[in-house]
Amino acid sequence: MTSPHAFSALPADLVFYASPPHECSYLPEREAVTLFADPHSPMSPSLYSVLAELGFRRSGNYVYRPRCPTCDACRPARIPAAEFTPDRSQRRTWQRNRDLAVSVLPAEYHEEHYQLYRKYIHSRHADGGMDVDDPARYLDFLGSRWMDTRFVEFRLQGRLLMVAVIDLMRDGLSAVYTFFDPDAASRSLGTHAVLWQVEEARWRNLPYVYLGYWINESPRMAYKKRFRPLEIYRSGGWQKLALER
Repeated sequence: MTSPHAFSALPADLVFYASPPHECSYLPEREAVTLFADPHSPMSPSLYSVLAELGFRRSGNYVYRPRCPTCDACRPARIPAAEFTPDRSQRRTWQRNRDLAVSVLPAEYHEEHYQLYRKYIHSRHADGGMDVDDPARYLDFLGSRWMDTRFVEFRLQGRLLMVAVIDLMRDGLSAVYTFFDPDAASRSLGTHAVLWQVEEARWRNLPYVYLGYWINESPRMAYKKRFRPLEIYRSGGWQKLALER
């Protein structure tokens, strides 16, 4: 849970709302409650940066974090870019993808991006309830009217293999979402996207890469704990997560 004192850095007029209890999307046997910042309140990259330091994330224009009364399994996670050291597997992944051309683009609609997103969702999350047949909803999910967002393309000889969506924040990059060609799974593109973001954060002299939530019990989240050191937010502050290799 977030310490009540941590919210003292926020504007006094920023209101938060708790959702009704609902099924947890990561641990279906548990009940979840989500805390939302008032979507009608003014939001900005600087304010969102403060909220991200308190463990919040965004989905489209909505800023949220879990606030479950009986569970704290969802731990906000970030990588301290300057301290990160890749393991052997990550070094191999980086070398394997050195042939990819990278372009950083504004957060705008591109039909080629959308078709890759649809292919990725149908392959990886076919039963996840994600709407992949509405371009407007796709862009609403990834972009934001108030955030400084970029779409990062990774191409092999002109062929689009991956798009990593990132937010540029005051103290780091936030990994919003990544989708890639399932036919190129052997390249470990999801890992490569995080490695690229760490390098980009270093280049921009930004201290952190925010990875969203890490849940120890969720196999889908297991890849995050391979990025060392990993910091998690709990009890009102960030701390290193002690993990074995």
